[in-house]
Amino acid sequence: MWESVAAPLMGLMAAMAAAAPTPTPVPPDSAPVLTSTPFGALPGQRVTHTITIAGGGTLTNTRVTFTTTADLDGVTARAEPGQCTASPRTIVCELGDLRLGTAPAVPRITITGRVRPGVPPGTMVRNRVSVTSLESTATGAQFASNAYLLPGSTATPTDPALESPAAASDVPPGRSMRVPAVAAVVLAGAVVAGALLTRGRLRRRQSPPPHGDL
Repeated sequence: MWESVAAPLMGLMAAMAAAAPTPTPVPPDSAPVLTSTPFGALPGQRVTHTITIAGGGTLTNTRVTFTTTADLDGVTARAEPGQCTASPRTIVCELGDLRLGTAPAVPRITITGRVRPGVPPGTMVRNRVSVTSLESTATGAQFASNAYLLPGSTATPTDPALESPAAASDVPPGRSMRVPAVAAVVLAGAVVAGALLTRGRLRRRQSPPPHGDL
């Protein structure tokens, strides 16, 4: 009798277990933090990017990807824990399983390199970090970034081109109106003075001689 009752009961329990929803894993309370030193590094300057993962929870098969829009020469990357592969613009680090908040130290990645000379002035340098894990397939990757604009042209000013003799002989517009005016005034004064002198001579010639000369 018990066997006849137990069999349907076991089947009912199995059916209920299969129909029960799978509990959704609680996403970890964590976030990447990116620090760049010095911030705003110029071409030819050495820079260090430090990435930490703060918070609590568990991350499974954790991968951290760092990208930049300015090439890094001699780039090196070190993960604690984990290992990294590096290229001038992309660094990928595999950190494995992480139990955040319980380890002696937070996970840390240190990236060092020199901003490649020749990056044009005005370029937007954007540094970006993404963290993915088994848990992030449902919640999405986590990101951190910073960015800055390289200053304008730093080319050494050059002397202006020499003017041609013809251009150098031209009188600037500001003077072209004043010089003829001064010359005209001087010329007019000379003409008036000459006319007065001539008129005085003619009067002396036409006036009658004195009575003592008769």
